Amino acid sequence: MAGHSQFKNIMHRKGKQDAARAKAFTKLAREITMAAKSGSPDPGMNPKLRLAIQAARAENMPKDNIERAIKKAQGADADTFESVRYEGYAPGGVAVIVEALTDNRNRTGAAVRAAFSKHGGNLGSTGSVSHMFDHLGEIRYATEAGSADDILEAAIEAGADDAASDDSGHLITCTFDNLGSAASALEEKLGAAESVKAVWRPNLSTEVDEDHANSILKLISTLEDDDDVQNVYANFEVSEEVLSKLTAA
Repeated sequence: MAGHSQFKNIMHRKGKQDAARAKAFTKLAREITMAAKSGSPDPGMNPKLRLAIQAARAENMPKDNIERAIKKAQGADADTFESVRYEGYAPGGVAVIVEALTDNRNRTGAAVRAAFSKHGGNLGSTGSVSHMFDHLGEIRYATEAGSADDILEAAIEAGADDAASDDSGHLITCTFDNLGSAASALEEKLGAAESVKAVWRPNLSTEVDEDHANSILKLISTLEDDDDVQNVYANFEVSEEVLSKLTAA
């Protein structure tokens, strides 16, 4: 299991998911507001907004919250956010990508740099590590959504590239550019997804020991606690033995 997925697995086992829910809604609302401000407030006319709403619905964000985020974009005093990507290295030579939405580049850049420095990493230039990742769309469905064959057929019809099924559910992948259209087509056929998101998936991974893994997880946790940071991705892998130790810690 690779880096970011392992981090989420550890956080889930430690019971931290519920505590992060409000923060997740705040970040989703920011994405919706930015998307609505950059184009039409009508999701049917604004693919970026439609994708942001799909992602929010998949996280069970209340309809009222979504509507408020769209209306906020239409206000004269609405904050202006810009999308920024930071890239660098964590301990052990692990590549890290940080996606942020910010109304103050200097503040966010300083906070991200400080997080890397505090936990033994180094912030690099944009493009320094992204070649170790593929930018893809991921759409997740629960096991109950259908059989593996049914999901694969629906994925192909929706223009996705692949579908993998196991006991935890179904994961459909597509190109980043096709994410919005594929998610809409799948929702019509299968209903609402568990999650809809663009991700950076490692195409080259680095296995790390317990000490490095612990430092990397602290770095990721610090970054994700920042209100401006939307997503963090890393290309590390740890053994099941190390994962068990980190979970018990």
